[in-house]
Amino acid sequence: MRTRHLVGAAVAALAVPIALAFPAQAHGYITTPPSRAALCDEHVNGVPWDCGDIQWEPQSVEGPKGFPSLGPADGTICAGGNARFAELDDPHGGDWPTTAVTAGQRLTFTWNFTARHATTDFKYYLTKQGYDASRPVTRADLDLTPFLTVPYGGRQVPGTLSHTATVPGGRTGHQVVVAVWTIADTGNAFYSCSDVRF
Repeated sequence: MRTRHLVGAAVAALAVPIALAFPAQAHGYITTPPSRAALCDEHVNGVPWDCGDIQWEPQSVEGPKGFPSLGPADGTICAGGNARFAELDDPHGGDWPTTAVTAGQRLTFTWNFTARHATTDFKYYLTKQGYDASRPVTRADLDLTPFLTVPYGGRQVPGTLSHTATVPGGRTGHQVVVAVWTIADTGNAFYSCSDVRF
């Protein structure tokens, strides 16, 4: 009997460090054009500032679904409303690296997934002309009609997935694409912001 208790205690003691070493299964983010989370990835190091926790978890920008009527509060959209990843909402004076685009161009967004969630859809929003890249993104900054919607019918995503869209016109300078991956069987979605320059 004593041996059984000792074995149980040993297993429990080992389980705690193992659980801490392997955080909960993560999810997904846009790798091209590079999202802010991708630029902060410790393996990419695409920005000259400290990104905090997001550098180890670029795939974990999860927040409430229902955007734009629900979801993260204004000014916290790029971090999915998650305070741990607030670095993604910091505009750094408009210094996030940008991808060059032109109106009418076909642009492909590639997601990398680390968990194959059942998916409702993907939606892509773009900031409006006049957006100030030195300020956090708010709903007032966005055209709240997505320029691309990809229904997914509850199917699970593969390891990677790409969507191609026509870049909307009527913009100049630094703009932000907000992509929202809505999960079918939870109350959450994943948020990914990519900075572009017209």
